[in-house]
Amino acid sequence: MNSLKNRVQLIGNLGNTPEIISLEGGKKLAKISLATNETYTNHKGEKVTDTQWHNVIAWGKTAEIIENYVKKGDQIMVEGKLTYRSYEDKDGVKKYVTEVVCKEVLMLGK
Repeated sequence: MNSLKNRVQLIGNLGNTPEIISLEGGKKLAKISLATNETYTNHKGEKVTDTQWHNVIAWGKTAEIIENYVKKGDQIMVEGKLTYRSYEDKDGVKKYVTEVVCKEVLMLGK
């Protein structure tokens, strides 16, 4: 049951080309923006699509897979954990970030 405490699975489409950062020692970091869509019918009977954007990061081999096989517009599934962090911008304003740290990625579609 411990593995279920902080687990996220998302299926969506990439909103941009993955940003790949090469770190010292050859380790890689991939940053992607993933859009998920939920469609429902509102009280007026109209079909509505709600799009949510998710910040996803991946390290190491998972980042390399994203770098080599994933591009803007692709549909993928990611699995990982939800993380929160904060930092101060150049003006000293504290910013908060929510990210999914991806442990696995699966290419869907074509």
